[in-house]
Amino acid sequence: MSEKTVCTNKKAYHNYQIEDTVEAGIVLKGTEVKALREGRANITDSYAKIVGREIFLVNAHISHYSCGNIYNHDPLRIRKLLLHKKQIDRLIGKINERGYTLIPLKIYFNKKGLAKVELALAKGKKLYDRREEIKKKDQERELRKELKRFINI
Repeated sequence: MSEKTVCTNKKAYHNYQIEDTVEAGIVLKGTEVKALREGRANITDSYAKIVGREIFLVNAHISHYSCGNIYNHDPLRIRKLLLHKKQIDRLIGKINERGYTLIPLKIYFNKKGLAKVELALAKGKKLYDRREEIKKKDQERELRKELKRFINI
């Protein structure tokens, strides 16, 4: 059994400069796990928040399970993330530095079938950084286009 990705945060690479990543377990209820297996999740606007010496995932939307009943979970509830104490201490130290934040990159099931979240330690990009990145991508695209045209002649 290989890794099955449930959802990814595509905006993260555009809005943030990713410094480091860490894998965390996530505390879920039964219907949340079933909804994740159906691929019904969205982490686009979510982030991780540190409260005391614990880390929580905020604004992660896991939709209701399709075959659930009235006892389904709250889709936007705050979910606890599971990390080792040393990892939490390292992340707290980094976040206390200026400008760092914890954002989820993807939610997936590992080879053992456990739900995991890939967290990224990231710094927000400024508007001019994003514009510069777009310019570089456009230039590279034009260069590849010209090279392709030149090779085909």
